[in-house]
Amino acid sequence: MEAYDVIVVGAGLAGLVATAEIADAGRKVLLLDQEPESSFGGQAWWSFGGLFLVDSPEQRRMGVKDSKELAMQDWFGSAGFDREVDEDYWGKKWAEAYVDFAVGEKRAWLRDMGVRFFPVVGWAERGGYLAEGHGNSVPRFHIVWGTGPGIVAPFEKRVRAHMENGFVDYKPRHRVDHLLKRGDTIVGTAGSILAPSFVSRGEESSREVVDDFEYQARAVVACSGGIGANFKTIRENWPSRLGEPPKDMISGVPAHVDGRMLSITEEAGGRIVNRDRMWHYTEGIKNWNPVWKNHGIRILPGPSSLWLDAKGNRFSAPNFPGFDTLGTLDAIQKSGYDYSWFILTEKIIEREFALSGSEQNPDLTEKSLRKLLSRVIPGAPAPVQAFMDKGEDFIVADNIDNLVIGMNKLTGEKLLNAEDVERQVRARDREIDNKFTKDLQIAALRNARNYKGDRLIRTAAPHKLLDRKNGPLIAVRLHIVSRKTLGGLQTNLSGQVLHDSGTAIPGLYAAGEVSGFGGGGVHGYRALEGSFLGGCLFTGRVAGRAVAGELMDRKGDVLVDSGDNLAEKGDVFTDSGDVLADSADAHGN
Repeated sequence: MEAYDVIVVGAGLAGLVATAEIADAGRKVLLLDQEPESSFGGQAWWSFGGLFLVDSPEQRRMGVKDSKELAMQDWFGSAGFDREVDEDYWGKKWAEAYVDFAVGEKRAWLRDMGVRFFPVVGWAERGGYLAEGHGNSVPRFHIVWGTGPGIVAPFEKRVRAHMENGFVDYKPRHRVDHLLKRGDTIVGTAGSILAPSFVSRGEESSREVVDDFEYQARAVVACSGGIGANFKTIRENWPSRLGEPPKDMISGVPAHVDGRMLSITEEAGGRIVNRDRMWHYTEGIKNWNPVWKNHGIRILPGPSSLWLDAKGNRFSAPNFPGFDTLGTLDAIQKSGYDYSWFILTEKIIEREFALSGSEQNPDLTEKSLRKLLSRVIPGAPAPVQAFMDKGEDFIVADNIDNLVIGMNKLTGEKLLNAEDVERQVRARDREIDNKFTKDLQIAALRNARNYKGDRLIRTAAPHKLLDRKNGPLIAVRLHIVSRKTLGGLQTNLSGQVLHDSGTAIPGLYAAGEVSGFGGGGVHGYRALEGSFLGGCLFTGRVAGRAVAGELMDRKGDVLVDSGDNLAEKGDVFTDSGDVLADSADAHGN
């Protein structure tokens, strides 16, 4: 049997980062994944590619003043760590380390591998509370030029180079069922070889077992993801603070995101913490062209749409689009229904609706400036228009009466009263007459347009919904869409998985979502966005380097950094001083 230094379980982003770092150090890695090779890169490939960065050149070019102190204030205000002597102990330490990384070398490290960013920084999770409460005080959502595939590509390139030079063996269709132990030490993995599968990326693959396997190594790194497609486990762990678990959800992740390795690692002695913390979106729509079962897409909304519950009652402040994901989830669940509604105009949808995911943003994913410029043409972006034309969740009408008729028809229940809905819309519209207002949503959207990025591409000019010159009225039924696991395996700052006693389990590491993106819950109760992919990058890098360091020959074996040889060179944007300029050189990178 071939000898391996390290086994990495999971070929998603965290697994690729850890594998690349370990192999760069001259260590032999076995990379196992239950899915076929078409799913190389895992969930990250499907993502919008947003990364949390602090005090970046992109922020400064857009007039944003950010700092480590402000970012830390926002992170801890959102996290609300309240189990600090136990379950949150390591998560809080990981949070401090991650913000340091986001302020420091994160951007330069990625640039050295050829990663570039769309120049307009997004403002996600705006909060809407006081300065020390939840939310980003400033825009920090940096979109990778190339979206999810663009962030996967440099790490895939590094790993495939090591597959060529013999430092990485990659075995798809190898499902880990057990961790092997010798005493208290993890010494390998055992599991099932699944039948070959030729499904496309994201499609559900067969679970037919054709053989078994057992491999030994000096360390194992679990990088297997969370529970986003496992609705049974989601409901079992659903926190009472968010009401009853939804009866109906749509899935934001492929079926293989099942959380199996969490229980497998727990059986081997690993400790799972913060099981009740999770991150599900409230602005989901059913994909008219699904890749996986119950496939949901999240709308990334601007702040202008009027948000109503299933009965047509407007949510209270600050439950506005893009402000507080879990706060609005709580409000939806308390309504007694699993869905809600946006009401908006054509002017709002053409400026404010973006769809999460690489496949829904061909301009950014394909790095096409020509397609990107089409976003300024009047009308909804092509992917959004496709949902309006073919998706089941959109209603378009020329007046409130017809809009409400369509909304009731869609759900099959006459929950909405046209007079009540019109009363609320007209009340909202009266607040537009002045530049000042008591309506906090109107105040918030005016505040948003003080930020250059929102004014340019993300926030429509304030206008009355019932003014016909703003186009037809649009209603969108919104589902709860499952996504991220915020709790997970508790790890120390080296990525070592901890036992219930608090001691590290020899030979066992974890990275990515399976570790709660660090420490078993780096986000606490709430996330600031852009920190999921970033959490995979950071924990994968930390765990990979820690494993390599642990295995170093104390007689002088040195780490080999092949990143310079494998990095892609060249800028995506020209340094022309306009909004598409790449001003990184001015930052000293």
